[in-house]
Amino acid sequence: MKQSKVILLSAVSCLLATVAAAQSTFTNPLLPSGPDPWNIYVDGYYYYTNTLGNRVDIWKTKDLSQLKTAERKTIWTPPPNTMYSKQLWAPEIHHLNGKWYAYFAADDGNNDHHRMYVLENSSSDPMTGTWNFKGKVADQDDKWAIDGSVFEHHGKLYFIWSGWEGDKNGRQDIYIAEMENPWTIRGRRVRISKPELDWERHGDLNNPNDPPHVDVNEGPQFLKHGKNVFIVYSASACWTDFYALGMLQADKSADLLDPSSWKKSEKPVFNQSTANGVFAPGHNSFFKSPDGQEDWILYHANDESGQGCGNKRSPRAQKFTWMNDLPVFGEPLKAGVPLPAPSKAP
Repeated sequence: MKQSKVILLSAVSCLLATVAAAQSTFTNPLLPSGPDPWNIYVDGYYYYTNTLGNRVDIWKTKDLSQLKTAERKTIWTPPPNTMYSKQLWAPEIHHLNGKWYAYFAADDGNNDHHRMYVLENSSSDPMTGTWNFKGKVADQDDKWAIDGSVFEHHGKLYFIWSGWEGDKNGRQDIYIAEMENPWTIRGRRVRISKPELDWERHGDLNNPNDPPHVDVNEGPQFLKHGKNVFIVYSASACWTDFYALGMLQADKSADLLDPSSWKKSEKPVFNQSTANGVFAPGHNSFFKSPDGQEDWILYHANDESGQGCGNKRSPRAQKFTWMNDLPVFGEPLKAGVPLPAPSKAP
């Protein structure tokens, strides 16, 4: 009987060890579909969202690598027949001044009318309470705008986005402006990047060496480390395999509204890996592991060449490191391969 108990306990221990091992790893993609993934970590929970086109949803989880089993809720569906009823793109959820804000791009069905908008929720949990439409987020030029994001630096709030210089679809640039509050831009926008390098201008899926010019800088994301601040952005046409991430760098004490403060990387910092079967990686966000010790990048990508910029793009996560105060993202990792989950507090 004593031997049977020992065998039983051993079997239970092995089973628990197997379960623990399974829970400490994950595989990409995190969801079958999810363009433009974004997340934020507040009070022990990750809040995630991505482009759905006709509404804004939020996922809530303690472990972003287990997104498939996360609680999910639609927080806002736009009213019909408005300037923000259709083509809702790249939503982001931010926690500012004790309230929640959801930023998104939308139009009335005409892409030329895309602008940035924001919702507000005063509840402590964004999955509860009421999301109220706060209005358009624009500077006095009020030009085409998508992919807006917000960050705080040295006590100031900034808005960054992708926009047109004029009223015609000719080129997407990265703009920055200071904010008076989470829904109001102070002053005029400042352009800090435009697509000018060859790798930022791919428009032909099959001919990277002689592409028609498609001038795109979009999806800007703020990152801070040591003495530097960064804006990581996406470039080239999203329908090509050559969609990739570039980076702007500035000193943390610099005037972020001065274009000369920003230095652009000459080459992409994260791009496709044909060896790993990952194409068109881009439109990223960043997050820390639950214990705050690891840095992770969250991005979307395709599993096959030529899949374009539709719903076949899926969200993926992987850890990155630092060297001389610069992020080292490596290359996109192969889907379906077990990876160590973000580290948790002991």
